[in-house]
Amino acid sequence: MTVLILTSDEDVTADMVVARLHAAGTPVLRLDPADLPGRAALSVEYRDGDVHGHLSVNGRTVCVGGLRSVWMRRPGEPAAHAAHASPWLTAETRQALFGMLHSSPARWMNHPRSAEQARLKPWQLRVAHDSGFAVPPTVFTTAPLLARQFAEEHREVVVKAASGPPRGGPGPALVLPTTLIGPDADFAAVAAGPALLQRYIPKRADIRLTCVGTRIFAARKTAEPDQIDGRYGDTGHLWEPVAVPRRIGASVREYVSRAGLAYAAFDFAEDLDGVWWFLECNQGGQFGFVELESGLPISEAVARWLEDGDAGVGTGPDE
Repeated sequence: MTVLILTSDEDVTADMVVARLHAAGTPVLRLDPADLPGRAALSVEYRDGDVHGHLSVNGRTVCVGGLRSVWMRRPGEPAAHAAHASPWLTAETRQALFGMLHSSPARWMNHPRSAEQARLKPWQLRVAHDSGFAVPPTVFTTAPLLARQFAEEHREVVVKAASGPPRGGPGPALVLPTTLIGPDADFAAVAAGPALLQRYIPKRADIRLTCVGTRIFAARKTAEPDQIDGRYGDTGHLWEPVAVPRRIGASVREYVSRAGLAYAAFDFAEDLDGVWWFLECNQGGQFGFVELESGLPISEAVARWLEDGDAGVGTGPDE
C-alpha cells in the first residue's frame, strides 16, 4: 500500500515526512498536480461498477486502489506546468485527478472538501468560539465607516490578510503584513476590498500548536515588547515545547472534529495573563521550522498517521 503526497518539488516540510516513510519501508509516490499532464500521467476507467485508476510519476506507476492515504500538502494548480496551460486544461485535469482519487478507499490528510471550508476565516472564528477558545473581536468589511467604528471601540486593532500570501499567478507581489493601527487611520481604502480588522492582543508569547490525528504538539516563542506578528523578525528566542492546558486540548479536539481535519496548525497569542487567544487554524500549515527548533516529533506523527491511521495519544503532560 502506497502513500500519495500531493505537493510541489521544493517542499522541505514534506521532505522530512518522506524521509520518515522511507526509513519505515513505506512506499511513497510524490506528485505535484501542476505536472499533469507532462512529467506525470494518469488513467482512469469505469468498468463493471467500479473505477480503476493509475498514476505514473517519473516512470513509476501505482494503482489508485492500492493507496493507503493521500496527504494534500501543498499541491500546485493542476496542469500549471503543461506546455499549453489554460483554465480549461486545469479544469479537465482536476476533474480526472480528484475524481479518481475521491473514488479510492484512501484516507485523506486533509480531505479537499474539509480543507476548502477550513480555509475560510469567518467560519474559523465561529467554530473556534463554539469549541471553547478565547477569540478576539473581529470584523471583515468593505465599509470604511464600520471599520472606523470598530477601531474607535477597541482603540488598538490589527489589520491583516484573510487569505494569506498569494500562491503565484496574477496578483500583488506583496502580501499585506499584520499591522497595528488606531482609530485615527485612514480607512477609505477599505472600500476597495474586504479588510480584516481584529482587536489587538498584547502578548508575551506566540504559540504554534500542531494537531496530527489525536496527537497535539505545542511550541512557544517569547515575544518582544510590542511585537505584532511572530512570523516575521528575529526576536532572539527559539520555539520551545510547552505543555498544553487541558481546556485548550479539549477545544483543539472539538475544533478538528467539527472541521473534519486530520491535520491542523493553530496559532495563538498568549497574553500577559497567560490566556491563549485563538488567531487562526491553518489546515495546511508548516511545521518544519517548529520541529527543527523545538525537537517535537511532528514529522514522525504525520508519517505514522499516513502509514497506519491515527498516530496515538499526545506527546506530553497537560497542565
